[in-house]
Order: sequence, then structure tokens, then C-alpha cells
Amino acid sequence: MIDINYKNYRWFFTSSEKLVVGGKSAIQNDELLNLICKDKNSYVVMHTHQPGSPFAVIISPASEVNEEDKDECGVFTASFSRAWRSGDKETVIDSFLSKQLYKSPSMKLGTWGVKPPIAHFKKELNLVLAEQKGILRAVPPNSSKINFGTIFPGSLEKEKAADNIIKLLKRKISKEEVLSALPSGRINFRKNE
Repeated sequence: MIDINYKNYRWFFTSSEKLVVGGKSAIQNDELLNLICKDKNSYVVMHTHQPGSPFAVIISPASEVNEEDKDECGVFTASFSRAWRSGDKETVIDSFLSKQLYKSPSMKLGTWGVKPPIAHFKKELNLVLAEQKGILRAVPPNSSKINFGTIFPGSLEKEKAADNIIKLLKRKISKEEVLSALPSGRINFRKNE
């Protein structure tokens, strides 16, 4: 299995404790996919059908990945995509294996080709705020038994949403940590009662 400094990327752990990592930029997408394509294992990879999302990889051999892992990775991929910034409620996700990926010299940074077959499915854009490995993360709802509340595409600018979240959580947490956890775009937050 690959060794990756996952905290430099977008990341979360699934309900079955599998690490999911996604690029924050075209550069990180290329770094991540180059890394997994060099490995002998085959990994489950996801991306939105439309451009503008991280390539998200479940860092576990594909044979060990279950449907819940795939579902959670799909929600994560959808929620950290351009669809969130557009205020969409759902988007189509493509799922495939790392061995299907290819990169030709003419492809721009962050762009990869995928050989068929490709699975397609719709996923809602919503996340919960939870602590994973001692750090606040925005994660798919089913990946965390305990969470502080739900975030979804909304009306508040990210900076203002972060300030509101800090006040509502009543926890000692830095604004930088909250901002790092959140998707790009406008946000609404509903605190758990």
C-alpha cells in the first residue's frame, strides 16, 4: 500500500476506517494519481462527471473496499467539487480503478484519461463536521457516528460560515482549522441539538 502524507490533501476516514484522499488542486491531483498508478495495488478512484473536483482515492486495495466506502467517497467527491460552489444539491460521480487511468503528454495539469468501464451514480452534496484523528473535518454523514452538525451548499460566504461555526460549536478551535475543513463556496450549517 502507498505511503502518503494525507494531511497535506483533502482527507477523511470512512466508517470502516479506510483513508480517502483527494487533491486540493490540479498539482495535487497529478501527484496523487502518479503515486497510486506506480503502486502494484489497484485502488478505487472517483471524480465528478463534470470537470472541477478532486480525484478522490480510497487508500486500500480495491478488493477490500465495500459499498459503504464507495458511497462515502462519492459524497466526499461531490461535496468538494465545483457543484458545491454552484449551489447544486447533487451531482454525478464517476467511479473507476486506478489501473484504468492514463496520462498522455498533451493532457494539461490535473487532467487524466480513464479507460472503460466507468460506473456513474448521483450523490447529494452534504457533509457533517466531525473530529477525525484529532482534527475537525467535513466528512460524509455516514462516516462518523458523532458529529457537531451538518453543512450543505447555502448562503454564507466561507469566512462568515467559519466564524458562525466557531461560535455555535463553543469549542477552542482555530478559524484556520475550520476553513481547512470546509468546501469552497457558500455554506449553511445546522448544529446538532
